[in-house]
Amino acid sequence: MATSPPYPTYSPGPGRGAHPHWWQRRWVRYGALMTLLALSGLVILALVRRQTGTEGFLVGLGLAVLPVPWLIAAFRWLDRVEPGPWRNLVFAFAWGACAAALIAIVANSFATKWIATATADPAGADTLGATVIAPVVEESAKATAVLLVFLFRRRDFTGIVDGVVIAGVTATGFAFTENILYLGTAFGADQLTGDRGIASVTAATFFVRIVMSPFAHPLFTVLTGIGFGIAALGAERQHVRRVLVPLGGLLLAMSMHAFWNGSSSFGEYGFFAVYGVFMVPSFGLLTWLAVWTRQRELRTVREELPAYVYAGWLGPAEPFVLGSMRARRMARDHARQHFGGRPAARAVAQYEAYATSLAFLRQRGRRGRAGADFAVRERELLAELWRRKEVARPALEYAARASAPAPVFWAPYGYPAMPHPAYNPYRS
Repeated sequence: MATSPPYPTYSPGPGRGAHPHWWQRRWVRYGALMTLLALSGLVILALVRRQTGTEGFLVGLGLAVLPVPWLIAAFRWLDRVEPGPWRNLVFAFAWGACAAALIAIVANSFATKWIATATADPAGADTLGATVIAPVVEESAKATAVLLVFLFRRRDFTGIVDGVVIAGVTATGFAFTENILYLGTAFGADQLTGDRGIASVTAATFFVRIVMSPFAHPLFTVLTGIGFGIAALGAERQHVRRVLVPLGGLLLAMSMHAFWNGSSSFGEYGFFAVYGVFMVPSFGLLTWLAVWTRQRELRTVREELPAYVYAGWLGPAEPFVLGSMRARRMARDHARQHFGGRPAARAVAQYEAYATSLAFLRQRGRRGRAGADFAVRERELLAELWRRKEVARPALEYAARASAPAPVFWAPYGYPAMPHPAYNPYRS
């Protein structure tokens, strides 16, 4: 019995398998990227410290770091259905905090000074820089991280949630560096004027940037991430969609950013009006969309995995367990307590992740959006599941019994010790 309709098998193209050029080697690319980020970090550190002073830098750093763990935890929670590798999140945060922030500081300063010199209107140049230049430069710089993951980590970028997470973490890193600069500069101004407490510029800056709007930069850039996520859901041959949809998301991000930056010029209460009428509802809407997408992913797992149950690869109750975050957690906890501690729990977590990837892969294949390597990737995921079944299956069975609203009656399929030699999951 086949697990899926007949999809084209993968055939290596000409030249595949040949030795890559030196610049195509993985360690060369990783080394170049790490060097770029490290140099960007050193330069941005020197620039921010020069502008704020050492004491201002330390104060800004201590205050700017406060929202970071909460934002990272929120995006990580959103990504729990099919968690991406940590290296992608580390790269995204580092790019936002170092490379994107450096590009923004240099480009914004240069453009604002050039406009002020050309027009002899410093005040007008500052307004134009904040409402036009900054949104374009900053959102483009942050979008580069999403583009790089989309192009070079394609297996880890399969839908809207992946786009939201990478974009949000990138923007969190960018806001972290920007907040150090703003808070450090505000502290320096207070040192000169002698202001202290609630009446100080530092307190006002902290309230606006850390308390009221820590989500502002992630909110803007998430629109770009959604565009890339929609493009990831399309077929590879849909070249126009894969270009125009991310570009549309980027333009929306720039527009929202410009509207937010320009709110202070809308009158005495313009900032609060834009915040209450536009920013908060937009944040609520995108939060609902992200959570709804997460629930839809769980539903996809429950709907796509039964085909592998019929073929003997999965246990009868596994689609139910893998489609529930509560049941997944119970399975990991049970494995930790009864099957070998943290290594067993990690094996169950990996099993859950591979099974989720398998469900998404099958959905793309059923909709005609799978790549040429569908069969190869399916075999890889099934092999990873089979290697972890000795620990994962008992834990998942326990979770099914403990979390089911009614008694679970096991189907008479059984678990083959090895896949049947005559079984071919790619034959109709």
